[in-house]
Amino acid sequence: MSFTWGGKRVSKILVGLPPKQPFQLLPLFRERVWGRESLAPFFPDVQGANRIGEAWFSFEENRTSLGGTLGELIAAHPAILGTSSNDEHPAICPLLVKLLFTTERLSVQVHPGDEYARHHHNCLGKTEAWYVIDAEPGGEIAIGFRESLTPGQLRASALNGEIENLLDWRKVSSGDVILTPAGTVHAIGAGVTICEIQQNSDITYRLYDYGRPRELHLDHGVQVSHLCPYNHHQEKVILSEGREQLAACEYFRIERLRPSSAITIGGGLPHYLLLVSIKGSGSIAGSGYAPGQTWMAPAEAAEFTIAGTDSEWLVTYAASEPLDAAAVRLT
Repeated sequence: MSFTWGGKRVSKILVGLPPKQPFQLLPLFRERVWGRESLAPFFPDVQGANRIGEAWFSFEENRTSLGGTLGELIAAHPAILGTSSNDEHPAICPLLVKLLFTTERLSVQVHPGDEYARHHHNCLGKTEAWYVIDAEPGGEIAIGFRESLTPGQLRASALNGEIENLLDWRKVSSGDVILTPAGTVHAIGAGVTICEIQQNSDITYRLYDYGRPRELHLDHGVQVSHLCPYNHHQEKVILSEGREQLAACEYFRIERLRPSSAITIGGGLPHYLLLVSIKGSGSIAGSGYAPGQTWMAPAEAAEFTIAGTDSEWLVTYAASEPLDAAAVRLT
């Protein structure tokens, strides 16, 4: 049921008290030239002639299991973001979760940092991290350069294609984690499935595209690119049995949870959590879940339990320190 509120058609459930339990973020699928015709096993019903490369989950246009979109829910209840809201962009979830599905190499690209993005696009910058869910033999990513370049060398190599050989290409396998700060020149290879966690920005400067007839953005891209080898290595940190921190930066933390049977998340947390189901099935706060789903636990949520055997979850949130042991209990 919906009605007009604040000039928009919204679900009735968006008006009233803010939600206190996790809710599902329903995927938005994006066509990409490098995507796949089948997204099985995560989304077996999504297939056809059009290639899908990305599934977005925490964008303002994503619908939710509560009804309406996430943007409408935040507008009605901004407190669901808690201390992790962004003062300059309070109407969006500051973190965007995606699943990427590749059959070809993505373009060689780079993203701006906050200051440049604010000045040129009035949006957040884009620091991101990749968790490799699956990779075919030979699956690879490019991250930074093998040797330092000058701006002129970068521009020339982007125009003549030499940039492809100057990048630091690395083989990847399931479970690998790569943090990609804004300004890092990068590319993702064919045959990989990745969970990408990033600042909520869609600004990409394409430097090279293997001859595809798409626009390049060399003026912006050369200005923001770090012209050196990559040096942002992340060490996994064991937080407790079945719980480890995979990556941390000023914008987000990423944890992996692998419980033997259940996870209990304590109530009253001051910020939201985004929870991505990687494998297994069961229930979250009494609702069924399956691999490939993303859920949001709002700030100040009530305690809830995730039950299910052989499950694996990624959890991301913005905080200066990891959640304490009382807030995440695995059994």
